[in-house]
Amino acid sequence: MKIVVGLSGGVDSSVAAYLLQQQGHEVVGLFMRNWNDASVTLEDECPWIEDSNDALMVAQKLGIPFQVIDMSELYKERIVDYMFAEYEKGRTPNPDILCNREVKFDVFLETALALGADKVATGHYARLNSFKDENGKEIYQLLAGKDNNKDQSYFLCQLNQNQLSKALFPIGELTKPEVRQIAKELGLVTAEKKDSQGLCFIGKVSLPEFLKQQLQPKEGEIVEIFDDFVEFSKEKPLFSSKLEELEFLSSKIKYRKSDGKVIGKHQGAQYYTIGQSKGLGIGGHKESCFIINRDMENNILYVGEGKNFPGLYRKALKIDNSEVHWIREDLGLKNGESMDVMARIRYRQPLEKATLYQFENAFYIEFENPQSAIAEGQFAAWYRDEELLGSGVIS
Repeated sequence: MKIVVGLSGGVDSSVAAYLLQQQGHEVVGLFMRNWNDASVTLEDECPWIEDSNDALMVAQKLGIPFQVIDMSELYKERIVDYMFAEYEKGRTPNPDILCNREVKFDVFLETALALGADKVATGHYARLNSFKDENGKEIYQLLAGKDNNKDQSYFLCQLNQNQLSKALFPIGELTKPEVRQIAKELGLVTAEKKDSQGLCFIGKVSLPEFLKQQLQPKEGEIVEIFDDFVEFSKEKPLFSSKLEELEFLSSKIKYRKSDGKVIGKHQGAQYYTIGQSKGLGIGGHKESCFIINRDMENNILYVGEGKNFPGLYRKALKIDNSEVHWIREDLGLKNGESMDVMARIRYRQPLEKATLYQFENAFYIEFENPQSAIAEGQFAAWYRDEELLGSGVIS
């Protein structure tokens, strides 16, 4: 089988290529150049140059063909422009999930297939399984990686059956230390290389600096809300239906400036996210202050003191029907149906018990325990046992 491996210049994709080679496949290394603007990265030079060189050295060591493809324009259009638009609206996008859906398993996959590949492989810590349903149709299952500390299935939560049918995740059964050990024994240049941090394919960036490229700074006020705020102790009303209750539980509290006290200034609400505590420049508190709400219209950040501040927590979230994505389409809920699952609202968050509810007008996730910092624009993903069933953009 001919397999194109997305060599990213890191240890994970390097070992993925080696493992496939050991299995007797014809392996080709392909490096995606997705960014070429060093002005926003925190490193001295744009990391893609170093990553590309490392990927080339790995390919040479393994004796496999290697190519670089420039996708920077496509990346800017599909990922960066989308990020700017989302932040401007007061939402918090996840570029890594979009990168997998829009670039790696879309245009990159098409490019690989055009080169005669049967499948593409990446260095994700995730696993695949497949079985035939009663009609003989192949169903692909996306499973969590064996290494609990590195499981990256969440980043693949927007993939579909067709994309999974062409994908391979060779290191999904391994732990990170095992991957590093293999690279070390092979003498790969990437063996000790640190994991990349920051935005997918851009590198470590200062997000406010990055966003300032297109979103103009605009001074606004930081308003502190206190834990005796009347809304926090309000009695829960009686509901005439489950839908009404979910609508109530998933609704954000709307704050006004008069509900709290002005304690500082900021350079633009669009540069911040719900749950953020760093970079606010607020002093004089026993505990850190966390952003509990952003009023984009009036450019006000609302904050509360302490990670247990009541305004940080909600028990349910809502997803527009158009934003609900089932990897396992055969398990998708119909109007009025519900399903018990384990769910998370961000990468690395431990899975939490939850129930999905599908209604004609929207989709809801109700958690057993209230969740901290539910941010619009982020992806909620739901699992059954080790299998990732679907995801959606929090509205």
